[in-house]
Amino acid sequence: MAMLMYGLAGLFLPLFPLSMAFNVLFNRIRNAWLRAMLLLAWPQLGLSLVPVADPSVADWFVALALFTSALYAFRAISLREMGQWAGYLATSAWALLWIVHVNHVDPRLVRLYALAFSLPLVLLVLIGARLERYFGAAYSGLYGGLAQMLPRLAGVLVCVVLAITAAPLFPGFFAMLATITITTPTAPLAALVVAGIWLLWSWAGVRLLQGMIVGPASGEEVADLSLISTWAYVAVLIALLVGSLYAMGDLL
Repeated sequence: MAMLMYGLAGLFLPLFPLSMAFNVLFNRIRNAWLRAMLLLAWPQLGLSLVPVADPSVADWFVALALFTSALYAFRAISLREMGQWAGYLATSAWALLWIVHVNHVDPRLVRLYALAFSLPLVLLVLIGARLERYFGAAYSGLYGGLAQMLPRLAGVLVCVVLAITAAPLFPGFFAMLATITITTPTAPLAALVVAGIWLLWSWAGVRLLQGMIVGPASGEEVADLSLISTWAYVAVLIALLVGSLYAMGDLL
């Protein structure tokens, strides 16, 4: 029974090979709002299942979680399609929640970490849907020069990718920092792997934006984000920054 519950938890807090189920489902869903709901709900379901399982098998689950997270972070480096990239980054980030769970972090804080990883990905999915409407695909390398064609959308996209890759002061930054801090005393090698995964995220973010933002404009001329939409994205990003400082950074 415990292994069954861990299996279900490994489905929703993706562990390889069960992680493939989430990515197949995520890629088949084309509606951006359904994708957004999936990103928000999927890890929360997993966190609800973990406490009812037997913690005695947690050690090797942690090793599998690190392998899963590193695998999907490395795979994301080669991806240029924005939807697939978001799914792989989500898988990589959620797998790390096993690490903080077995270190007996307050479950409410672990749920906050899950939201910290998911919310920026929701913004990326919504931006990707807009790019698909404009150009037929949200695929970096297919068009470039967004900073010239769509300066407001390009600015928001860069900030969202920074939030996803856990740049300083965004919620993911505090979640990753806490994961490394609590792991280091008992498992320094695992903490080192988490730091390496963090670097892979940054590399994947650079690869996603490479050739997409700067350079000569290419593609059809389309309307930029409206001021209302731009301020809506900016407001969410500011809320993430302030919320992370208050709830996770303990600085306010």
